[in-house]
Amino acid sequence: MCEITGCGNQQDLPPIELSSEDRRLFLKGLATLPLATVLAIPELTHAAANSTEMISITTAGGKEVSAAVALPASDNAPAILLIHEWWGLNDHIKSVAAEFASQGYVALAVDLYDGSLATEPDAARSLMQAVDGAVATDTLVSWIDYLRNHSATNGKVGTVGWCFGGGWSLNTSLSTPVDATVIYYGNVKKEASELEELASPVLGHFATKDGWINQEMVGGFEQAMKSAGKSDALTVHWYEADHAFANPTSARYDAEDAALSWDRTSDFFKQHLS
Repeated sequence: MCEITGCGNQQDLPPIELSSEDRRLFLKGLATLPLATVLAIPELTHAAANSTEMISITTAGGKEVSAAVALPASDNAPAILLIHEWWGLNDHIKSVAAEFASQGYVALAVDLYDGSLATEPDAARSLMQAVDGAVATDTLVSWIDYLRNHSATNGKVGTVGWCFGGGWSLNTSLSTPVDATVIYYGNVKKEASELEELASPVLGHFATKDGWINQEMVGGFEQAMKSAGKSDALTVHWYEADHAFANPTSARYDAEDAALSWDRTSDFFKQHLS
């Protein structure tokens, strides 16, 4: 069950059929597979995650922080900052960064848990509740600055996050100017006054069966955006699904809606970052 403090549990799902040859070629880096297939098979997820590189910077506030970065084949690329779910910066999120890099983005997946990971809800909840908002903001703003000034980027940066990270995708965009913001079922409870400095278009993916990030919260967000004069900057999509529908390791995974939301996200970033 999804609560106000988190995203539910992970579970084993029925295996996806994949030929031994496709698996072999992917592991050798000679073939690409649909993202959902990679994320549903731990061996492939781990291989994709290993294509990223862990790097560190010192934030404006003086803290050393780490992230996983994946680089595209060519320079002068737009950048995307990814923010993890309440589980932490795991192979799942790293492999999504690798997929964005294959699409031509400098993709950087931040770590807001200082290297800690969780696989059970209680542990994830504890990690999430231990996050200091001011420290997280300093971390995210510093990484945005890093991406804007990276030698391989064109200066344009977008953000995307899921659940815990979805809320922080929006928070990042309210703390420093970015060029595109994507929210997957994240906390969007904001007052109009908090949204006045928002400089980017926002794409939100929400689920009709979500018990926390529900239509009341999202409707309030839409009204707050309207009051702040930002209605034209917001696009909201609803899916007949539950929280965490885009995560293949979730009990609520919905393959069709996950694929549709991914296509919409890809199109959104292409439109605003290219």
